[in-house]
Amino acid sequence: MNENNQAQDHRSIDAARLMDLFLAGAANLEAGKEWINELNVFPVPDGDTGTNMTLTIKSAVTEIGNLDGNARSMRDVCKAMSSGSLRGARGNSGVIMSQLLRGFSKVARDETVVTVPIAATAFERAVVTAYKAVMKPKEGTILTVAKGISEKARELCDSGVDSFDEFIPQVIAYGEEVLAKTPDMLPVLKQAGVVDSGGQGLIQFLKGCYDGYLGREIEAAPAAQAAESAQTAEAAAEAAKPELKYLYSVEFTILPEKEFNRATAKSLRKYLDTLGDSVFCERREDAVLVRLYTNDPGLAIQKGLQYGDLRGLTVLNRKLEKESAPEAVPEEKAPETAAAPEEAAPPMPHKETGFITVSVGEGIREIFTGLGVDYVISGGQTMNPSTDDILNAVRQVNADTVYVLPNNKNIIMAANQAADLSKDQKVIVIPTTTIPQGITAVINYAPDLGDDENRQNMLNGIEAVKSAEVTYAVRDTVLDGIEIHKDDLMGIGDAGILAVSSDRNETAMGCLEKMVTDETEIISIYYGEDVSEEEAETLRSKVLARFENCEVELQPGGQPIYYYILSAE
Repeated sequence: MNENNQAQDHRSIDAARLMDLFLAGAANLEAGKEWINELNVFPVPDGDTGTNMTLTIKSAVTEIGNLDGNARSMRDVCKAMSSGSLRGARGNSGVIMSQLLRGFSKVARDETVVTVPIAATAFERAVVTAYKAVMKPKEGTILTVAKGISEKARELCDSGVDSFDEFIPQVIAYGEEVLAKTPDMLPVLKQAGVVDSGGQGLIQFLKGCYDGYLGREIEAAPAAQAAESAQTAEAAAEAAKPELKYLYSVEFTILPEKEFNRATAKSLRKYLDTLGDSVFCERREDAVLVRLYTNDPGLAIQKGLQYGDLRGLTVLNRKLEKESAPEAVPEEKAPETAAAPEEAAPPMPHKETGFITVSVGEGIREIFTGLGVDYVISGGQTMNPSTDDILNAVRQVNADTVYVLPNNKNIIMAANQAADLSKDQKVIVIPTTTIPQGITAVINYAPDLGDDENRQNMLNGIEAVKSAEVTYAVRDTVLDGIEIHKDDLMGIGDAGILAVSSDRNETAMGCLEKMVTDETEIISIYYGEDVSEEEAETLRSKVLARFENCEVELQPGGQPIYYYILSAE
């Protein structure tokens, strides 16, 4: 776009130009994601706001890249921005960003061009939509920055400003003023010496949009090139797609003739892992469901027969299935939610109620599957699953009602968004913020009760759980009145820092000193991948000696980053 064209249309933005602005904003956000990540309040190695917002926006960029270059209406562009970001939303800031885009698009999609009055109205709708998506809106966050931008947009519009040459820079400048005040609204930001990372991400995105408006570096990511790039990448991926590593899909149900406990399940799964991949092995009431991809279906079947009778035995040749599969539904006729990921496991048998949880670490995964969880999404800190990841898991579970346990405060909003977008299945999100809460929630489920009663029981259960995580600091800071230095070991509880020291077992003990009360009955310790069993046993012995009236459970969690996950109930 040349400068003359810009001068001619400074009062309006058409669909093609809106795409250019959006793509430039996305590129600028990605360029600053690491810097935004470092604004995380807690100095832990999992600051991911910039990454989450970037991945959220990139999902919409992909949608835009797939648009027909000859038929890009304002409605098409807005739909791509909205649906792409909604499905790709990760983390709280990513979800809020997707809701801001959704609200903006609801106004702009019915217009031929966007003018300053339309933009002001769209900003207002964006803020209203985003605030509605947050159960307990908190000032000093990305919401506050967005609201300030909206108010400035309306003020400029009402004062007669009709040129985007004036409108955009003034709106951004005011947004930066509001961002600079966020530490005064949230004491935790002031203590950490940072502004809100989500608000900074929003400003970074808008600055990129302004660069796009001015024509700066537009050639780096125009819509036409995005579409061509998407098509080229798709073609290259298809050409490079390898032959199937495992030819057969095998599924059967074992009716055990003897006790089939967690150790038995672990042994069977370990054997099946040697035969192929996508292994699923889970006890369900009086049966054990097994699924896997393998080149030796006979060996898997023979192994299953060692445990009892088999039923529902299915063996499919994946190559033949792939060759005879019908053509994919055209993109424009696809549903609002994305398709299940390639190489997904065979659909589970239909059931009335299912469970999905989010966790990382093989030990944690085994605990959840042992409790009857149907699908464990690999994720948590540093790996927040997207709304679409959760929707795909819901479809995979194939249950009328699906309970989702996020186990992380930064995943709850994406889970709620997935629940809103789920069309054929009822999704109930239990707002668990830690792994121990998730475990307690599953234990408190009663099959003979209704959804409302179960939800309340699970909520009551997680309220009684105190949790803490031990990890290391990535920078110097002061939090909750505690001075923290880089590489210190920190114990982070449900409401803040509990302990800091140079030894992880000492830090864990410091956390428990503040968590355990006279009413505490059970202390659980889940040790991570960087902690040896010997070291964990040493901690357990100290805990038993200190809290002799409590039962102490030690479990290998296998989680990264967090040396220990602790709970007191």
